[in-house]
Amino acid sequence: MTSQTPVRPLSAAPATEPRPRPSRWIWTWTVLGAATVLGILLVLVGYLTSGLTGGSVDWGEILTAGTWSPTHAAFGGLAMIYGSGIVCLMALALAVPVSWAAAIALNEYLPLRLARPLRTSVELLAAVPSIVYGLIGIMAIRPLVSTLGAVPGGDSLLAAAIVLAVMITPTVIAVSVDALKAVPDRYRESAYALGLTRQEVVRSAVLPRARPAMRTGVLLGLARALGEAIAVYLVIGRADGRLPTTPGEFFDSLFQPGQTLTTKLAGPESMLAGTSGPHFAALCALGVVLLAAVAAATVLGTRTRHARPGDERLPAPRAVFTALRLQRDRSTAALRFAALLLPTALLIAMLMLLAARGTAAFDPTFWLTESVGSSGGGVRNQISGTLLFIVGTAAAALPLGFAAGILLGVYGSSRLIRTLNVLTVVIGGVPTILLGLAGFVVLSTAMGWGKSWLAGVIVLVPVVVPVVALATAARIRGMPPELTESAKALGLTQAQYLRSVVVPYAWPATITGLLLGLARAAGETAPLLFTATVFAGAPALPGGVVESPVQSLPTHVFNLSQDSGDPQAVTQAWSSALVLIVITALLLTAAVVLRNRLEGQRWTSS
Repeated sequence: MTSQTPVRPLSAAPATEPRPRPSRWIWTWTVLGAATVLGILLVLVGYLTSGLTGGSVDWGEILTAGTWSPTHAAFGGLAMIYGSGIVCLMALALAVPVSWAAAIALNEYLPLRLARPLRTSVELLAAVPSIVYGLIGIMAIRPLVSTLGAVPGGDSLLAAAIVLAVMITPTVIAVSVDALKAVPDRYRESAYALGLTRQEVVRSAVLPRARPAMRTGVLLGLARALGEAIAVYLVIGRADGRLPTTPGEFFDSLFQPGQTLTTKLAGPESMLAGTSGPHFAALCALGVVLLAAVAAATVLGTRTRHARPGDERLPAPRAVFTALRLQRDRSTAALRFAALLLPTALLIAMLMLLAARGTAAFDPTFWLTESVGSSGGGVRNQISGTLLFIVGTAAAALPLGFAAGILLGVYGSSRLIRTLNVLTVVIGGVPTILLGLAGFVVLSTAMGWGKSWLAGVIVLVPVVVPVVALATAARIRGMPPELTESAKALGLTQAQYLRSVVVPYAWPATITGLLLGLARAAGETAPLLFTATVFAGAPALPGGVVESPVQSLPTHVFNLSQDSGDPQAVTQAWSSALVLIVITALLLTAAVVLRNRLEGQRWTSS
């Protein structure tokens, strides 16, 4: 009998698909993003420190004296600190009740098909550049305050507070809506099962859990109000030394011109003080006070609140007469709907006012012709300059912010990275007037660039990078864990995992953050006034870097609004503002459409 030797079956041929290539470059890229965040902060701190060391600073005088007179070497900043504080407090008192009520109505009362367009209208209100708010303050709020307080011209602390209240309302609403959405539905369902009305459910089950995060929106709104310069500059009157000493003087001061930290820094003194000496050192000291206040508000507003044992308790039903409870529920709902309609009404009124006053913007020749003289012609060169800033800022901020966001999102549990995250948030809240002053000293003066479009791009990059980085990091933190597990099962190195999994997943949020950041940068005025733009005489496109200024729409509107006695200049300012609104609205609309398309979408690899 013949025996057969068993034949070992052939093993399957190994897969020939190539493994992902080594991705060592990704480490250099991410470190560059982190270095950018640190570098921006170091340049800003270095600018303020060099100013402080360039002259003697009496901090006691800065913080406690009310007299500011450079000719007499008196540098008391208390009046500016008082102005910033009282304007911000009044703005919060006006904005917070309306914003919280509107957020509750938006999230708790309306169906999604109605809530989404109303939320979009609130976000469009947030995209209105500050110079446009200032222009509306000149034309609408100053006359109102003049009538109420018998103040000639209407320049006052109250006018500045009203302008700031309108500006920060969208921020508070947006953060509050996110806080309300984060409350699990089981609390609402349990509260309804106990027989509570909608108003009682919101008050007893939803607000106790959402209120800490809603206070975050208030603090972020405060940071925005503290750092605002241009809109306040146009309506506050810029009067030094107005410091009340009695309760009667306090109430009178609300209807009188004043000064804030940002308006002092945005004024002509910052250019006249030079780059050293006691005057410049005193201005830098005011910048330190302002930066510390904004940083404190921003950090407090982004602190994470940990759950407490009492958070899981459900509300108990209240023994109140049913008819009275239903009546109270209907009254509260009516007030909240009215608060929700107010931002939408403000947006509609603003667009109608711009359309009525800026009729020249509907003429195509206004977009395509150069400006002539002080208030004639069109805005072709201003549009090209604004687009140059947008494109240049996007090209620089996108890779840097994306890299920083990847680092923050992937390694967010590290103490060092948590610190970097806080610094990124602080940079996002830095008043842009400080960026402009730092750019003026470092780029325009020390490096000899003068007015340069590239200097303008550089000072706008810190405005956009934090938005891109934080949006990217937030999406990475929400990445499904199975994607990470699959990458580890395939044996990918950390660099390959970042390149092949994290980067594609985070990219949509990065683009959204970029568009939102560019919408804000497109309306910035203060940084460009000091570093990059002139009112007239600049070509449409620069021919170099040194002494190569351009024109831009925000600074054009700002300069025209200074001459409110000239009807032609006023018309030109409104028309230019409408063009600027169209550009920023297009950027924000693209971001909103992208967000809505990706909302709830899960990324899967092909």
